[in-house]
Amino acid sequence: MDTMTENDYLIAWGLYAFAALGCLLVWMRMTRWMWRWLREPLRLLMAVLLFSPTVVDPVKDKVAPALAIVALDILFKVGNNAWRAASDLLMYGMIAFGLYLVIVLIRFPIERAANARKERAAAAKAAAADEPEDEPPFGVAGDDRYGRPPVPSNPQRSRIEPRL
Repeated sequence: MDTMTENDYLIAWGLYAFAALGCLLVWMRMTRWMWRWLREPLRLLMAVLLFSPTVVDPVKDKVAPALAIVALDILFKVGNNAWRAASDLLMYGMIAFGLYLVIVLIRFPIERAANARKERAAAAKAAAADEPEDEPPFGVAGDDRYGRPPVPSNPQRSRIEPRL
């Protein structure tokens, strides 16, 4: 019986991590259209399913992806690691969702305050847009120095400048 060397073990985990990261990115792309409060827990669930390890050989401290162990043990009816892997998945899921809940409870009031601040700024901007523009500080100059067209009845505009 040929056993895996430490190098083979690390290569296998590296390949699995690369493939799992690709699967997670595809899952994030697939759930992009969803409502935020549904999308985030589904993404977290997929990350837990893909990246949760479980002990396979306690003597050699070898671990494997828990989802793969559950699937292989159930599919081929070999080994007795399915319950241990399922309990590891459940434990990692509870930890991840507990941390997610803490983050949501911190983030919710911050976002609520930011949205209220945006609404107040939009209301102030709308109120400022409804008010007429004030006159320049020294009265109407009669020309377009302040970005307005000249007043037609202004006697200063009736003067013709000579050409040189």
